[in-house]
Amino acid sequence: MGMGAVVVHGREDRLSLPVRLADEGYFIPRDDPLASYLDIEAIVIAAKDVGADAVHPGYGFLAENATFAQRLAEEEITFIGPSPESLRLLGDKIAARGVMSKAGIPVAGGSEKPVANPDEASGIAAEIGFPLIIKAASGGGGIGMQVVEAEEDFPSAMRLCQGRAASAFGDDRVFLEKFIRDAEHIEFQVLGDGRRAIHLGERFCSIQRRHQKILEEGPWLSDDIREEIGARAVAGAEAIGYRGLATFEFLRDAEGEFYFMEVNPRVQVEHTVTEMITGLDLVSLGIRVAAGEELPLSQQDVRWDGHAIQARINAENPMTLDPSPGKVWECHWPGGPGVRIDTHAFSGYDMPGAFDSLLAKIIAWAPSREEAILRLDAALDEAILLGVDTLIPLHRAILNESDFRERNITTDYLETHQGLVSGGR
Repeated sequence: MGMGAVVVHGREDRLSLPVRLADEGYFIPRDDPLASYLDIEAIVIAAKDVGADAVHPGYGFLAENATFAQRLAEEEITFIGPSPESLRLLGDKIAARGVMSKAGIPVAGGSEKPVANPDEASGIAAEIGFPLIIKAASGGGGIGMQVVEAEEDFPSAMRLCQGRAASAFGDDRVFLEKFIRDAEHIEFQVLGDGRRAIHLGERFCSIQRRHQKILEEGPWLSDDIREEIGARAVAGAEAIGYRGLATFEFLRDAEGEFYFMEVNPRVQVEHTVTEMITGLDLVSLGIRVAAGEELPLSQQDVRWDGHAIQARINAENPMTLDPSPGKVWECHWPGGPGVRIDTHAFSGYDMPGAFDSLLAKIIAWAPSREEAILRLDAALDEAILLGVDTLIPLHRAILNESDFRERNITTDYLETHQGLVSGGR
């Protein structure tokens, strides 16, 4: 796009590939590794120092922070994402449920306001019925979520969720929602320009650990269902005048009914799947609408071709799922037709223990799902990462497991296939 890119970084990331490949790196020294990316005023100062006219927040940290977006607006610096008003609305999961329900999107039964009093919460829980799930009102990334199977487990689970929510988001508000068993996790990629919105299809994200995705693929739905649910997601985006990229997340129950979960108002880690099957560059589209351009394509322009699967290469023990930070002594990534690698790692890279364990993403595209599975398995087999444990053995076991091959997958897949995590089949 002909734009110069400056990357802010802390001490731990000073040698990572994004910093090395950027036109310029801007060091924000902090004793706490997270503070380099969470200090709003420091990042605003950095943007002004380098003369940036826009800031892209990436996947996490301040990507959904309305205060950050507002501060940039006050300095007349464009936030490449939705407006502060949209971020405030969608950051409150309870308010978002209400808005999406009014827009015609079905939501699972749950509390209509935050709950804090244990006695009040227990009464609401009894009305909803068990099992239910407790969620942080300002949550994301699977943090501050707890499934409760029985009434006697509810008080302790609620205290645990409130503590995690307060620690992670500075907001201990939680809400209750009916837990949908045997569900598929399906999300729709949406793009809006503040006036009009379109969807770019769905991604299937049911294979998770600790409520975080480790393998995503698409497409998954029939054309008719894609059109129906996609239209509802678009209506939800247009109802709030959404600008930028967003992911509308749903659960589909065993009867095929869809229920709204949340909107992630940012680019997702798994946006690569959509890029591979649509041929569209989502990040550049997000930049263009942030610059005030209208959507450059209509819904009729969107086409889906073939199948793509992404494996998140987390630096974790594939059997215990414990983090495995450390030096990557040797790093070789696969290549070839239909294979894409997104990573910040290289031979000699020191994987820090202070951040998320994601080390890389390996994405395979092929004309069919069966071919994509074979191509991804071959790519994983060719990857060499010495010095840290990774989830590659687990991914390969999943790709060769019969229920996965036959699309018999729900969000409890790893729990019901314990042999995969323990190293067996």
